[in-house]
Amino acid sequence: MDFEPDRGLDAFRQEVRDFLHQHLPPELAGKHRSSIRSALPDLVRWQRILDSRGWGAPYWPEEHGGTGWSVLQRLAFDEECVAAGAPTLDGFAHKLLGPVLNHFASAQQKAEHLPGIFQASRLWCQGFSEPGSGSDLASLRTRAERDGDHYVVNGQKIWTSYAHEADWIFLLVRTDPSARKQAGISFLLVDMKSPGISVRPIHSIDGCHHLNETFFDNVRVPVANRIGEEGAGWSITKFLLNNEHATAADLPVLRRYLMQLQRMARELRVGTQALGQELGFALQVARFEAEVEAIAMLVKRVAAMEQAGDHSPAAHALGSVLKVRGTELQQRISEFMVQALGEYGAIAYATPEALDPAAEPLPEESLAQGIAMEMLFRRASTLYGGTSEVQRGILAKLLFQL
Repeated sequence: MDFEPDRGLDAFRQEVRDFLHQHLPPELAGKHRSSIRSALPDLVRWQRILDSRGWGAPYWPEEHGGTGWSVLQRLAFDEECVAAGAPTLDGFAHKLLGPVLNHFASAQQKAEHLPGIFQASRLWCQGFSEPGSGSDLASLRTRAERDGDHYVVNGQKIWTSYAHEADWIFLLVRTDPSARKQAGISFLLVDMKSPGISVRPIHSIDGCHHLNETFFDNVRVPVANRIGEEGAGWSITKFLLNNEHATAADLPVLRRYLMQLQRMARELRVGTQALGQELGFALQVARFEAEVEAIAMLVKRVAAMEQAGDHSPAAHALGSVLKVRGTELQQRISEFMVQALGEYGAIAYATPEALDPAAEPLPEESLAQGIAMEMLFRRASTLYGGTSEVQRGILAKLLFQL
């Protein structure tokens, strides 16, 4: 791994900053300061601005219509967007489904589904987890029975984030109940407007509605909507989850947390002095800064291995390490931010985008906006995408192979 500064990356980062300064609408800039997905109109508007610049698929290779950016360029883009408070993208489409379509889909399927990602005219959700089949994903029971040119889907998915806003869902189903559990799974794309689909909200501990239960009652899905061969769903899912694990550390979010702590250090007071002058607070922030930099170095190492085409067990193991270390650090820093706010940390102030623009919060309230909600949201970080326990099990198996 090359530890020399990348001057080209510095120039790229400045290009992104200039673009954000010129093209991020003032009414959107700084509006989004939490890990919850942006409001739908903001997400769609921002996606179309990026697409008009040629950045509509910032994480994809050029041959698939993407920017062709390196892993480190993609990371710099994410960091600058977070720092500017830009709206989020449809992460399900860009980082999970998109690579699957580019790698496994037919030309006809790509022509059908990819344009909607570029224009945010087709938003997606993920139908993987089920009651009793979360960490043990291969035990899923939602079934799809072949009936001519269609599958008939019956079952239930849970924790389907943003299913209430999604146009389509990418879905794991069991097409061969007689096969061993990994071998009998297929990967379907399903229109959420299909008859027989119902969505029921789950209000999570952060007080928000982004999770759902999704039910399938004799839903007819064209066989043409299957990605890959029947029974190939598990291998496709492993491809998808490897991408998810490698990005789960969410370094841009960790850097945003450090920015919020630095603001607290300047603006919150303990008696007559700034909070940043309190030794215990300053020492803990310094420790967090060191841990975030360690995560950043590991991200760069994984990026270098990906650029080199290294798909060895060691490379896969580092993805799991990032998932564990990054998500557990997200929890610890967000908990510390709530503690640092003192009595203001006990109140779940709304995120900035949810506030009445006419309201004039106190300085402490302004700092506290969204922090408690963020801390509560991050309780799930070590669960989604494979629990920390599952990741440690993967690491143990991989280390045994080395």
